[in-house]
Amino acid sequence: MMNPILPELTLSSLDLDRLELLLRSLPASDPGRLALEPELDRAAVLEPAAVPDNVVTMNSTIRLRLLKSGEEPCLTLVYPKDLDHSGQKVSVLAPVGSAVLGLKEGDRIHWPIPDGDIQQIQVIQVLYQPERSGHLHR
Repeated sequence: MMNPILPELTLSSLDLDRLELLLRSLPASDPGRLALEPELDRAAVLEPAAVPDNVVTMNSTIRLRLLKSGEEPCLTLVYPKDLDHSGQKVSVLAPVGSAVLGLKEGDRIHWPIPDGDIQQIQVIQVLYQPERSGHLHR
C-alpha cells in the first residue's frame, strides 16, 4: 500500500513539555509511546498563545468524520490520567489520539483499526480548544 503524505502538525510548547514528561514515564516499548514520539518529533512547536484556533491541542474537543461510515463522533483529547469511561474522551496514547494531535480542521489521516483495515478520518471541527478560550496554562 502506498504511504499517504502526512499532514503538518502544530503543537503548543506547553503540550510538548507535558507530553515529553509523560513519555519519559513509560517503557521504551510502550505502544502509545512508540506511536506518539514520531508525531512529536515532526511537529512545529509554537507558544500557546500563537497556536491557530483550528488546531487540535490537548484537551480540545473535536468532531471527526469517519469517511467509510460517515459517522461524526465528538471526542476530547486527554492525558491518560483524565480518561474516563464516558466514551467521549480519547487518550493521547491511543492510536487515534496520537494521530489527531496537532492536526487542523480539514486534515485527513489514515488510521489502522483493530480488524486490520485502514480507516480514513477527517477533523471536521475543533469545537473547543483551550488556547482559543484563553486557557493557556491549563
